[in-house]
Amino acid sequence: MAAGQKSNTLVYAQAKKALDQMKYEISKELNIDTSPIQGDYWGYMTARDCGAIGGHMVKRMIEAAERTLAQQTAQNVQVGFRAGLAGQNQSQPQTQYNPNPNLNLSNLDQQY
Repeated sequence: MAAGQKSNTLVYAQAKKALDQMKYEISKELNIDTSPIQGDYWGYMTARDCGAIGGHMVKRMIEAAERTLAQQTAQNVQVGFRAGLAGQNQSQPQTQYNPNPNLNLSNLDQQY
């Protein structure tokens, strides 16, 4: 990596406060002593403790993303099912598949 480049820049700067709060919540849950932290500097903490906190943060973020996907998928299935039932009630049978526009998963980050 070239000199002066940072590899840990935040994609959403608004998330910094929430991530910092999450670090302290997880350290409390894991009974990790945070007294060596000075200001925002975690350099006096052990690598093992920081790794445990970071690992639990990633685990929770993955669980939240999976939960969000599952909820959105369930909602889309319900909408698609209702649309399919509405299509069956028409006098003409549907011969062409019309994909449901609500199944667009590209806007997940806009809701959460």
